[in-house]
Amino acid sequence: MIVCPHSTFIEGVGPLLDGLVEGLGRYNDFVSVLAADDSGLSFRAARGETGVADSRWVQRGLVVRAQRGGKVAEAAVNLPEGPGSEALVARVARMLDELFVAGAKVHPPLPDEPARLEARGNVAIDPFETDPEMALGRLASFRDALLSAPDIVSAEAKADFVKVSRAYRSRSRALVQTFVWDQAYLFGVTRREDRAKVSYRSVSGLRGLESLDELEAQAPALASELAELLGAGRVEPGEYEVILSPAMAGTLAHEAFGHGVETDMFVKGRARARDYIGKAVASPMVTMYDGASGVEQTGSFLFDDEGNLGRRTTVIKDGILVSGFSDALSALALGIEATGNGRREAYDHKAYARMTNTYFAPGQSTLDEMIASTRAGWLLDRLNSGMEDPKNWGIQLIALVGREIRDGRFTGRIASPVMCSGYVPDVLRSITMLSRDFELGGSGACGKGHKEFVKVSEGGPYVKTRMRLG
Repeated sequence: MIVCPHSTFIEGVGPLLDGLVEGLGRYNDFVSVLAADDSGLSFRAARGETGVADSRWVQRGLVVRAQRGGKVAEAAVNLPEGPGSEALVARVARMLDELFVAGAKVHPPLPDEPARLEARGNVAIDPFETDPEMALGRLASFRDALLSAPDIVSAEAKADFVKVSRAYRSRSRALVQTFVWDQAYLFGVTRREDRAKVSYRSVSGLRGLESLDELEAQAPALASELAELLGAGRVEPGEYEVILSPAMAGTLAHEAFGHGVETDMFVKGRARARDYIGKAVASPMVTMYDGASGVEQTGSFLFDDEGNLGRRTTVIKDGILVSGFSDALSALALGIEATGNGRREAYDHKAYARMTNTYFAPGQSTLDEMIASTRAGWLLDRLNSGMEDPKNWGIQLIALVGREIRDGRFTGRIASPVMCSGYVPDVLRSITMLSRDFELGGSGACGKGHKEFVKVSEGGPYVKTRMRLG
């Protein structure tokens, strides 16, 4: 395995960060600096074309947070100026002065517990040191293999690799981390006469180009599924027993008590979950977590964008809503401990309380047992989208593949797409079985209010519950 080196910028920025903390510390009660230098490549093989470009997640810059008389302000700069820190200290000091004069919220003192830590990930095949034609050639072969199947009229293979390199300094903390996350997709469209259907496969993790092996292995199943979907019908609207695949169940967790327990939403009065801490909100067999540590996926890291160490937070324990997860400022406002969930889309964006890896804990059942126990229902897979209203607890998921179950067996009938909806506590309290299988996926991004995107993952076991379908 190849250990990921820190970027040249991050390797050399330490003295500058220390100078900023020392220089600005003369005028402020607290000072921290986050340096971000993320690079990435996006590979694509569509019909008749291939290409490689910079990833949308590329960034380089600094964000300074300062506290003065209880007020907190932040200033972002894209590139340090000059060989030393004096000019930059003066520039940032002016920016902060203007922000403090303009007004800022008053908070208790920001904590600054001592920590000096470094983390570097590893990959088997470094995507940044390998000839891009190798990745493009493999993706093109996946595309062409899918296009060779009957009735498939369009296919596309994509892969993104992003090297995250960050450093954080405060008076008491010196943290550095570098790792690579990956996501890759294979999409197909099948058409016969006036009927067209779409499906996909995706993989993700903290890996390099070796992730393409996993995507290639899933291509035959995708071709077979696309052929089946040409015969797909519709679900008669109504309430059914449903078995959610790990990806569908993970989105249920993400939407139900992910966004709903981001504690900055508690502060703003936009999350109903705040009134249910310590109360039953799910079946007693349900335990749910969020955390950047304990699992490895695209939402994993050593420290967040406010210098707090990643951890695992128990959100639901045995059906009881235990805790939300927080950024530093909402934690101060609520008088709770920050959980390492302060995340920014980029260095020049605000930090919010955001999810990392969100998932249900596995249960004791097998998938076969869950199917056998279903009298009239559907197995739902291939998430298309999900959304939730944290104020009113309504939830909606859309699956691209539904497989009908009657009297404990698949009937062979397929539906696509399938819309699932429900009231969050009803859906979670209706959970009767969870599988021993466990799977996390992080091939998408999470937005906050349709903006402020960050990488996350979600998943868990297969989950059996009841939902309204249509």
